[in-house]
Amino acid sequence: MSDKDLSLYWKKNLQYLFILLSVWFAVSYGCGILFAEALNSIKLGGFPLGFWFAQQGAIYTFVILIFVYVRLMNNLDKEFDVDEK
Repeated sequence: MSDKDLSLYWKKNLQYLFILLSVWFAVSYGCGILFAEALNSIKLGGFPLGFWFAQQGAIYTFVILIFVYVRLMNNLDKEFDVDEK
């Protein structure tokens, strides 16, 4: 892989990381802490939604984001022909 391709590969990888970590931050900090009072007016399984995000939602979101990252990186690896065959 040339230096130009390597630079572009890591630039895209860092873009993916920044976007996915921003989503995780918004869900865990935003929904679990900042907007908890507003979300608590909605019930999910008998519990206030703000409480649910603080206790469960952030964890579920993080696990889903791991799978999204794996898929994005597999596609990026194929694009730059560095995938495992």
